[in-house]
Amino acid sequence: MVVLKLQTISKQRFAPFGDLIEIADTPWFPINNGTTKRYHDLANVQVLGKDGRVGISLAKGEAFRFPLTVSMLERHPVGSQAWLPFNQTPFVVVVAPNGPDDKPLESGLQAFYVEGHQGVNYHVGTWHHPLMAIDQVGDFIVVDRIGETPNCDEVDLRQTYQIKRSQEEA
Repeated sequence: MVVLKLQTISKQRFAPFGDLIEIADTPWFPINNGTTKRYHDLANVQVLGKDGRVGISLAKGEAFRFPLTVSMLERHPVGSQAWLPFNQTPFVVVVAPNGPDDKPLESGLQAFYVEGHQGVNYHVGTWHHPLMAIDQVGDFIVVDRIGETPNCDEVDLRQTYQIKRSQEEA
């Protein structure tokens, strides 16, 4: 089993895979007669194909505990997918670039810790692991493509990877 280093997510580190959604250091403007700060256009929702539309769904993710095991990834070829916790649940995302064989490039696998006040938006075609809420059940808003065209490819990885919270974990 290969150990995958857990990184703190940042907009720059995550940019090749999608958008980090957060309000820290983000410009805003007032709306609703000045009673609300709007942090505008934080992610690029992508919808491809004639039958597609943007949908907002809710999801409840089971609690995962470290160390985490990753042996598969998925991608959405005709729409982006955003995950936004609404009960402050942190989560881990694992992503990989697309390889020359149109499968995840395992040498480029990266794992990111996402705080409970942040969200992510995977760009179209980004290989990623399904939701892993950390230490508690997570309630999430999901923004993605809805339509008849299939929008999920899954692949088993050649190796199994383990993610530890810290270097000290066995």
